[in-house]
Amino acid sequence: MITISGLTKTFDRRAVLDAIDLAIGDGDRIALVGSNGAGKTTLFRCLLGHYHYDGSIAFNGERPTRRDEAVLARIAFVPQLPPPLRMPVGELVRFAESSAGAKADRMTEISQGLGLDLAAVAHQPFNRLSGGQKQKVLVTIALARAADLFIFDEPAANLDPAARATFIDLLAARQDAAMIIASHRLEEVAPLVNRVIELDRGRIVLDDVVADKLTAGDARHCMVRLSAAHEPFARALAQWGLTERPVLTFSGTIPAADYYRFLGMISRYASVVEAFEFGIAAKPRKPARDKTDVS
Repeated sequence: MITISGLTKTFDRRAVLDAIDLAIGDGDRIALVGSNGAGKTTLFRCLLGHYHYDGSIAFNGERPTRRDEAVLARIAFVPQLPPPLRMPVGELVRFAESSAGAKADRMTEISQGLGLDLAAVAHQPFNRLSGGQKQKVLVTIALARAADLFIFDEPAANLDPAARATFIDLLAARQDAAMIIASHRLEEVAPLVNRVIELDRGRIVLDDVVADKLTAGDARHCMVRLSAAHEPFARALAQWGLTERPVLTFSGTIPAADYYRFLGMISRYASVVEAFEFGIAAKPRKPARDKTDVS
């Protein structure tokens, strides 16, 4: 699908991307990992035609010109930092429908699954939304497009656990497109992908195929029993969708792709955990509620 040959991009005579060779196939879901300054965002901007560069990028054998509209129409991009758009959300959604090919009914369906009512925020300026709401709008627009390549730069950073679980399911359902998901931490995205690429100082130092674990609705039953009441921990568990029943015992389901993240949260309260267990696979989850805070 995409062939990158000798891709080099320099800033002030420093190579941020250093002669990269890379092929991306139709079914690839790639975790692009690396520290700050490794070149992840620069690679994205080259793919999107934002920069002039040395080397070549070919889409299905064709080398597009910079900002080629035909190529950009096939790429959906969710940036790490939402753009400071002042237009109302409703206007942004209409623009996405008319200019980016996002389908209105699909945007409504996706946003509801993420726990966001587009109609309720239609008159609010995009830049006045919370961080979680902004991310949900951008994810909604991207996934409502008939794109061949999805590029996500830390896409779930501002999503609450329930919305993140829905987002993971939406990714699992899009078997018709390639994806590149950038993250600073491999453990957070490893269950989402079937290939891992690591950048270091502008060079590819790892390109490995991994087992494809992403299945829509894949989750595990979870139980956490506290040794004593702890309100901050109880609120954190509630944000993950766990309910208290009976007293001091919380149970619910955790998405497979969020195991490591959930365990990291649990570890912060280890002193009040009396019992903890993951059980058998759970049934598919219900749509997310509208929450924007992440524990």
